[in-house]
Amino acid sequence: MEIKKTAKKACKFCEEKKDPSYKNYEELRQFITERGKIIGRRQTGVCARHQRMLAREIKRARQLALLPYLVA
Repeated sequence: MEIKKTAKKACKFCEEKKDPSYKNYEELRQFITERGKIIGRRQTGVCARHQRMLAREIKRARQLALLPYLVA
């Protein structure tokens, strides 16, 4: 029985050498579901460091009403 090795997803933010920001809320939208939930790093391919930063910036953007808390 062979074990398949899949290619690791490279972190988008590490490749571009930049950090997520609440000001760039259009970019943050691709990391939340249509219901407004933050997508996990296994699905997005973001590293642990940037996932923590991403969650903080999404929450900050929600407080400033740039992103929705819920979508009804």
